[in-house]
Amino acid sequence: MRLRKRLQFHWQVLTGEEDTPFDEDIPAWIFSVMVHLALLAMLALFLRDPPPQDRPLELMTTIAESVPDEPPRDFFFSEVEREAIGSNGLQSTEMADAVAQIAAEFTEITEIEEITEPIVDLQWSEVVFRESQIEADLAIEETLNMAIQGSAGVGVTGTAGAIDRITQEIIDSLEQRETLVVWLLDQSESLSTQRSRIHDRLKRIYEELEYIESEGGLQFDAAEVAPLLSSVVSFGAKITEQIRPTAEVAELQKSVAGIEEDKSGVERVFTTVFQSAKKYKDYATGPDRRNVMFVLFTDEAGDDAAVMQDGMTMLDAAVEQCRKSQIRVFVVGAPSPFGRQQVEVKWVDPDPDYDQTPQWTMVRQGAESFLPERLKLAFSGQRRQEESLDSGFGPFALTRLAVETGGIYFSIHPNRNPEVLGVQLVNRNELSHLSSYIKYFFPAETMRRYRPDYVSGESYHRMLKDNAAKASLVRAATLSWTRPMESPQKIFPKKSEADLVASLSQAQQNAAKVLGGTLHAMLVELQRGEKDRPHIRRPRWQAGFDLAMGRALAAVVRAQGYNLMLAQARRGMKFQNPKNDTWVIRPSEMIVSGSSIAKQAARARDYLHRVIAQHPNTPWSLLAKRELETPLGWKWTETFTNVNPPPPPPQVSNNNQRSRPDDTVRMIERKQSRPPPRL
Repeated sequence: MRLRKRLQFHWQVLTGEEDTPFDEDIPAWIFSVMVHLALLAMLALFLRDPPPQDRPLELMTTIAESVPDEPPRDFFFSEVEREAIGSNGLQSTEMADAVAQIAAEFTEITEIEEITEPIVDLQWSEVVFRESQIEADLAIEETLNMAIQGSAGVGVTGTAGAIDRITQEIIDSLEQRETLVVWLLDQSESLSTQRSRIHDRLKRIYEELEYIESEGGLQFDAAEVAPLLSSVVSFGAKITEQIRPTAEVAELQKSVAGIEEDKSGVERVFTTVFQSAKKYKDYATGPDRRNVMFVLFTDEAGDDAAVMQDGMTMLDAAVEQCRKSQIRVFVVGAPSPFGRQQVEVKWVDPDPDYDQTPQWTMVRQGAESFLPERLKLAFSGQRRQEESLDSGFGPFALTRLAVETGGIYFSIHPNRNPEVLGVQLVNRNELSHLSSYIKYFFPAETMRRYRPDYVSGESYHRMLKDNAAKASLVRAATLSWTRPMESPQKIFPKKSEADLVASLSQAQQNAAKVLGGTLHAMLVELQRGEKDRPHIRRPRWQAGFDLAMGRALAAVVRAQGYNLMLAQARRGMKFQNPKNDTWVIRPSEMIVSGSSIAKQAARARDYLHRVIAQHPNTPWSLLAKRELETPLGWKWTETFTNVNPPPPPPQVSNNNQRSRPDDTVRMIERKQSRPPPRL
């Protein structure tokens, strides 16, 4: 009792409450709890399973049949399936099983197969991809002379150099297990030269492999098994298997030589890869499995990357099917022009009976990024087609196909000189037949830092959502072509005061259209994302945004300054020399049209100089330098053009005799010319 009183006292002191857990009804409550616990313990004791009784251990013996030992093998392969291949190679659990069937069914390759889907002229910026299985940046070349699996761009001068590198890849594959190489060849006329070189190199490839095997470098499971099989598939408007997998070199060469040129201009690149992956998947996943490599030759970006079928793009379907079967895709193609979709290609009529004057035709070989990241902004005074720059990478869809399957994209151009350390300049007259006009090439080692984002469409848009500066750059770049001050009127003759004012007013209206149109929208869009520019870490996006902002500001400054200078002239100007009769407006380093325009000009120069300083020997720095070559301000000068000449004197007939027929200049008869075909 005394203990309960003391406990009640301490509880009241500590809590300040009069009621305590130790009041009069507590003993009954405790007794009830103890009774219930005792009942639960008794129930648990009676319901417990009896302990198992020990059973005698029985021993049984069987006589096993003897199995002959397997002969030693000099070549082994792992039975463990790789869950991920290519540059990602992170054993991702999202990788589909190698023997799984793709849900969407497509038409298999036939001997002659017609196009089943309509060919649509899609803009590359409209391509939308499904969620990729590779979300992170994929492998980047580690050294200048080595390209690892998943390489986005390896520059070589010609087809022979690419085939030599592919030969080494075949040897590396054979060191692991038997291999099937499927040669996917474009049937267009522009690939005729490359097909002939492939024909000549096939025999050399097998000779090199035979020599290596004879030296003990390669050893295989059984002599009757051909270590290397090859097949040839051609594509254009139709997809044709020219020869089934074989080890006969002569038959392979014959199949390549027999490929007919396709005049349609259609290139079903990704449909070909997808259908070929389904056709040859048993070689990659069957009981007698081999490594399977696709070697794709084309000089365009492909017409069917964005073609939808059963809810997938053909690019996504090709990537998914190749990854399921662990098929690596190596692409030998053309360099993509920097930030552009099309490039000029030189064509000379192969028939000497026709005019041999070079002609130029536009071919789709780009662009290198998923969405446009370069402004469509012409330079001041630019009149002809802009000169293309090398992006350092291949077309986005083809390069993504190579990267995500663990292959390599080889960028081929005959005028690229890898020995040039800085920027390489190429003139038009240096180009050979069927070569694209890339005026400037940039060092490969430098361009590796500016690799595009080879991610899915969803990941790309998520990246834009996370950074307003990137999103603003892409939105500004997708606007229509803008030619600020395209050949603006610079000469204003003063026949009369009214005539001069009318001429100045018309020029002002043209300048106002430029300012109030796409140019203004570009600048507003870029300024909206400028606050997130400090958060950009990748050099490609840094250079892209700074160049875009610098060029947009420069174009606006020139247009505003031009407009204000014309307004000044309309208010009246006097010639310093009374004999002069014409006003001429010229570019000037001085900004005399207002302090606000001068501030914008200073910002434009800051952005452009930053690009030059931080990104040397790149397309961005070259374009920034070119932008700064034209001053941002204007000034008025005067000259004499004799706008009001005196009337000419009357002509006096002197009865001159007409020239004789033999004095007429005889025209040299030219050969008939015909336009370039669809390349």
